[in-house]
Amino acid sequence: MPTPITLDDLLARLTPLMAGPERRIVALAGPPGAGKSYLAARLVEALAVFAPGRAEILPMDGFHYDDTLLTQRGDLARKGAPHTFDVEGLAVTLQRIAADDGSVVAVPVFDRAIEIARAAARLIGPEARLIIVEGNYLLLDDPRWERLAERFDLRVFIQVPERTLEQRLARRWAHLSAAQRETKLEGNDLPNMRLVLQHGSCADLYLDNG
Repeated sequence: MPTPITLDDLLARLTPLMAGPERRIVALAGPPGAGKSYLAARLVEALAVFAPGRAEILPMDGFHYDDTLLTQRGDLARKGAPHTFDVEGLAVTLQRIAADDGSVVAVPVFDRAIEIARAAARLIGPEARLIIVEGNYLLLDDPRWERLAERFDLRVFIQVPERTLEQRLARRWAHLSAAQRETKLEGNDLPNMRLVLQHGSCADLYLDNG
């Protein structure tokens, strides 16, 4: 049974993992709107006070398939669903990071301003001992995604009430018309959210961010 934990408790638990010499990889998973990117950034910022450069973030969103490919496949409207990510590419990147062979690993980062992943936009150097991987589907009970779980030394799932998630996701598309917002939410975001809530698995810790 996963253990509930606060952000301060999690920070205290992660701090010793930066001491090395082994590299540790932590999954920070949760549904859309859970605040994964924000919490990952807060953790790394706080950890940098103790040991600058020893903790880095690997965002799952960098492995979005490109819009051109999604359009060709007829999947553009479902961008953000599990099948619109290069999970094999993420698995290979995790393998390279876990190898901890002294090399620099370049990783992609999703640019929300242009809604496109930028290749080699962040570098994870050999000095990084703690890697926080954040994303929706890292702990998904699905054959394509389940094999990632063995790469994680610690698995954290962010818990947020479903109603709160719905409100946050609606605010994300507040700039759109009511019809466009409804299409985004009912056609993609809310199904993805419910999928993660219903089929997330194998977490070690639950972090409340409601």
